[in-house]
Amino acid sequence: MLYRFDEVSTALELVPLAARRALDQAGLKLSLPAWTTLELSDRRRLVEIGAATTVDVAAVRETVQGAQPEPKAIAPVDDPSANSVPKDVTAALETYGGMPIGVWGALSPLDRYTLAKVVSRGRERRISAAYAEIVGFSRNSSHIAPSGGVRMVDVGAKATTERVARASSRIQMNDEAFKRLSENSVPKGDVLGTARLAGIMAAKRTHELIPLCHQLKITNVVVELALDESANAVDVVATVKAHDRTGVEMESLTAASVAALTLYDMLKAFDKSMVIGPTRLLAKSGGRSGDFRATSEGEA
Repeated sequence: MLYRFDEVSTALELVPLAARRALDQAGLKLSLPAWTTLELSDRRRLVEIGAATTVDVAAVRETVQGAQPEPKAIAPVDDPSANSVPKDVTAALETYGGMPIGVWGALSPLDRYTLAKVVSRGRERRISAAYAEIVGFSRNSSHIAPSGGVRMVDVGAKATTERVARASSRIQMNDEAFKRLSENSVPKGDVLGTARLAGIMAAKRTHELIPLCHQLKITNVVVELALDESANAVDVVATVKAHDRTGVEMESLTAASVAALTLYDMLKAFDKSMVIGPTRLLAKSGGRSGDFRATSEGEA
């Protein structure tokens, strides 16, 4: 991983930032003359180690054993946390468009290290170039790449935790459709059972339906359907759980939506004017953003 602004060629005559990250985490300071005594294959290995999500400190120390003069021991330098933007980084980057926490957290560990390292050196031209290359258009959204266009957020550095989300939807229909549903006299079969199954299947396939969603380790999906006789409506509530690095809000919303759509499909022979909605997130827990619970206009 070589940055354009770092102006290091593939011959690696200079020490690129990825290698500096590897050395910093290993608690080693390597002079430029010592760097050039390493074989090119060893220099490339240090770059690869430093570009990884987690630095293999033992591999770094093994790789630099042949350097002359020997590396000096320094205090190991950890990566900046993904959970908060360092104050000096916030201040330095404000001129160029700022650093939203969502964008900061979506950066790779190497990108966060690089921005913090460049800011600490205080060279304005270099800070500007690093910001443009690493952040760029992505300051507007974590799903936009620095050069423009969409990208999937890298969640590899996030902690694996229990994630839970609950979403709801509602479908209203005419008297005949509701009567058929209530009496289980629909020619297509078990409407409620089919809708529950559809919601569960949809939650498990959300990553195939919604661009840039991650495939998650879902541990449970529950789809509940409640008939509201006073309004000829069915309330759908979908609860999804996972043990993973990102939340399951989209999975719960997709489950609730597809369950409602399935109700429509199986009852449309009796009412093509059925209305679906609102569909909304009721609650979520787990992850860096904390818990959420909707609190207005009849929401849970």
